Amino acid sequence: MKHIAIKDMASRRDLKIGHYVGEFTTPGIGQILKAARCDFVLLDMEHSGFSFDTVKAMLCYMQAANLPTIVRVPSKEGHHVSRACDVGAEGIMLPMVSSAEEAKHTLQWMKYFPEGRRGAALQIAHDRYQPGPVMEKLAAANRWTALFAQIETVEGVENADAIAALDGVDCLWVGHLDLSCSLGIPGQFDHPKFTGAVERIVDVCKRYNKSLGRLVPTVQQGVEFFEAGFDFICYSGDIWVLYSAVSKAVTELRRRCRKRSRQ
Repeated sequence: MKHIAIKDMASRRDLKIGHYVGEFTTPGIGQILKAARCDFVLLDMEHSGFSFDTVKAMLCYMQAANLPTIVRVPSKEGHHVSRACDVGAEGIMLPMVSSAEEAKHTLQWMKYFPEGRRGAALQIAHDRYQPGPVMEKLAAANRWTALFAQIETVEGVENADAIAALDGVDCLWVGHLDLSCSLGIPGQFDHPKFTGAVERIVDVCKRYNKSLGRLVPTVQQGVEFFEAGFDFICYSGDIWVLYSAVSKAVTELRRRCRKRSRQ
């Protein structure tokens, strides 16, 4: 099965639909999401509590399903970024990117010589344990690692132009909840401050021909954001989809059973 690189996906502006995983680590999760026709997966280390050992195993599950995966690292610390790359992450999502300097710092820890200063370790998880000439392996890793810069602060919006202009930044990602908090309007996604900030990010991505993504809770919102210029549409997450499906079914089952008991 041909390997699909997240970098290739970020180079195009066609629709990519994915799913957030922050709770369930079953070995079958990659195959399940592939069968559901997902194009990519977002693995979250920032809010899930996933360890690097867990993410390493999860990336193997996703690789077995040939499902491109983005890993949101727990911080902007260089060792978190490099370790995520070492265990097999091709796509790195960096939270709270507020400046081009922060993105540059991260790229230094993502890229090998001569593009960065990531510590070299070959024939491990990130290169599928395959041997090969050192310079070819370093160049291949540099070519395929992709940076998703999460814009979720006022400063990030203000500096979105410089962040998107940076060579090596493949996608801007709107962190809608944190952005609304940073704007002083938590959860008010229809507020002019919030919609104006998102419009600015959309314009920047169009200007620099960069991908743009975000998490969406509903199909309708996914359609609306795609029409607005987003091409990475991450539909909901494992926790929320399970809760929604079970809650809806249990409520309906209880209602119908009670109705019959009164007859």
